[in-house]
Amino acid sequence: MTLDLALLAEKVAAVERHLIRVAEKLPENPEDLRPSSDASDAVILHLWQAIQIVIDLALSTCVHLRLGAPATYADAFRALAAQGHLDPVLADRLVKAAGFRNFLAHAYEGLDMARVHDVAKQGPADLRAFLMTLRNLG
Repeated sequence: MTLDLALLAEKVAAVERHLIRVAEKLPENPEDLRPSSDASDAVILHLWQAIQIVIDLALSTCVHLRLGAPATYADAFRALAAQGHLDPVLADRLVKAAGFRNFLAHAYEGLDMARVHDVAKQGPADLRAFLMTLRNLG
């Protein structure tokens, strides 16, 4: 069973567009990422969207590979790792990304901008690594 490579390419392009916007708006210094600023709003929105697309791909891949429908976003990455489709270390980082996505969605007012900055700097590599893993599955 193969993945729909055209759909995957479309999703990869969308993630890249969001990650480019994150990189464009992210200040070099964490102290410069201020709450409720244009920069923080753009970084948070585009980071959230990129993570959400990766989560959606993980969920659909689990179903596609007949691993079942994961109960949580994090469980999708865990299931893929448990079946040998995803590196366990990367899966652990993506589980954290899913948790961060939930925090973005539900606790926007209480965000730690230093944490947002760190995720915006470090997280894109994990999202891209997951997308490469999916390409290799296809």
